[in-house]
Amino acid sequence: MSDMTNKIKISQLRALVAVAEHENFSTAALHLEISQSAVSHAIAALEEDLGVVLLARGRHGARPTPVGKRIIAHAQHVLQLLDTMAKEANLEKGLDGGQVQIACFRSVATHILPAVIAQFRSDFPKIAVTITEHYDYINVEQALREGHADLGFTYLPASDEFETWELLRDDYIVLLPPTASTTTQKLNWKQLAAYPLIVPSTNTCSIRIRNHLRFSDCPLNIAYEVREDSTIVSMVVQGLGAAILPRLAAEPVPLGLQAFTLPIPLERIIGVAVLADALQSPAVFAFLDVLMKSKQFVLKAAV
Repeated sequence: MSDMTNKIKISQLRALVAVAEHENFSTAALHLEISQSAVSHAIAALEEDLGVVLLARGRHGARPTPVGKRIIAHAQHVLQLLDTMAKEANLEKGLDGGQVQIACFRSVATHILPAVIAQFRSDFPKIAVTITEHYDYINVEQALREGHADLGFTYLPASDEFETWELLRDDYIVLLPPTASTTTQKLNWKQLAAYPLIVPSTNTCSIRIRNHLRFSDCPLNIAYEVREDSTIVSMVVQGLGAAILPRLAAEPVPLGLQAFTLPIPLERIIGVAVLADALQSPAVFAFLDVLMKSKQFVLKAAV
């Protein structure tokens, strides 16, 4: 960038364009709501910095010189770009535009977000919503830290770096295959031990389930660790074993499968989180407001 361009001020460009449009210094000053001497000084300083005469002054006002016309066109373009920048910023800060970036895991994306987004789009149709699915809440929290998401769905309690709101408590269930002959309403450890177990392979679920199974009074066999919830359910349908996974992840349970709570209940607390020290846009707060207002309806629909 040259020394010349470093000297040019936005106020000088505004004054130049105003005089060119009105062909009069005094009218331009009224339009800009500044004094005529301030307009004259701004243009004189700009001409001195550029080293050319931009306006021909006379009894009938001021008109652009040939070089002035070319420079005025550039000045108009610069001012238009500045206005566009300001509009983009205002859209982001307001509710008449901008976007909300959401990070979540699959069961939330499937059972919670669609109804919330439908309501949000109805209330704020000009705000864009983007969703990125992750396999574990750990990746969701990392997306928040790295600025890839404005808000994320995670497990509670979370660390102090996040501000969180509880959404629901989701219990872990056991899915037994169609061939299961269990007729009791409550499953015991011995009955569960009769099946090869299929569990999620994500670190969070796998560790949580393995730790919980230590309460069993008989040996349990984890035969498969599978990443996709839908694959786990399909494996149970095929009679390959019994699955342990969160209820929301199992929905909808296929016809023929039997669902039980664990002999000793286990649950995960799902919440929504934002970075505690981040400056959030009104669009993000609007989404959080819709989410919390829709909470009861959404949770009933999910289960």
